[in-house]
Amino acid sequence: MSTEPKDKAKFDGAPATPPNDSWHRRLMEGRAGLFALMTTVGVSIGGIVEIIPMYSIAAGPEQMAEVTPYSPLEVAGRDIYSREGCVQCHSQMVRPFRAETMRYGTWSRAGEYTFDRPFLLGSRRIGPDLHRIGGKYPNAWHYEHMRDPRSTSAGSIMPPYSWLHKDTYTVADVTASVVALQTLGVPYTDEEVANVGASIKAQADAIVADLATAGIHTEPDKEIIALTAYLQRLGRDGSAAVKAREAAAPTPL
Repeated sequence: MSTEPKDKAKFDGAPATPPNDSWHRRLMEGRAGLFALMTTVGVSIGGIVEIIPMYSIAAGPEQMAEVTPYSPLEVAGRDIYSREGCVQCHSQMVRPFRAETMRYGTWSRAGEYTFDRPFLLGSRRIGPDLHRIGGKYPNAWHYEHMRDPRSTSAGSIMPPYSWLHKDTYTVADVTASVVALQTLGVPYTDEEVANVGASIKAQADAIVADLATAGIHTEPDKEIIALTAYLQRLGRDGSAAVKAREAAAPTPL
């Protein structure tokens, strides 16, 4: 007497009857032309949803007159911030919750990101949010924090970025970044582009002089100077804009 199962295919892991009668197989997989057309339509819709907002920013959130483009040195610092992957551990968006505003300051408004190309909102907080970090600490704090995070923040798991104190940026690279941002719609004038070097020197020299008062001696072309300039800028314009609007708001009865 045979012990072979009646439906051996079932035990072998293969269906006894191929599902050729499914609607998807009948209407889509069996018609290559229709399947290609529907795929193209789906991809096109996804592309349109991503592309249109890039060209309709004027119809987007309210503009804040207090929010101005980054200076050339701050642009250099932002490039370094992006290059080093700081956005992977630090967000730049204070959410409208009490616990957030108590720790980081007033919640972030869309208009504060008008000149951010690209946005660096972040999605994780292995470290604290940085959207309101500008002016919270002196320049010397940032210098030492990047050299040895634990010297300023006990228990920090952030790695040191000591090479920023040795590596340098170039005016040519910063100019290229400013020109690229100008092409994307950031309102830098041609005169500002032509004077990138002078702008960098003035701001970098001021930071170096301030560091000297804390006993730190460095050069204005070091990457740490550019990064410090960027971090010290974060949130300043937006905070000023929010305070101006709150001051102008009518007092509730």
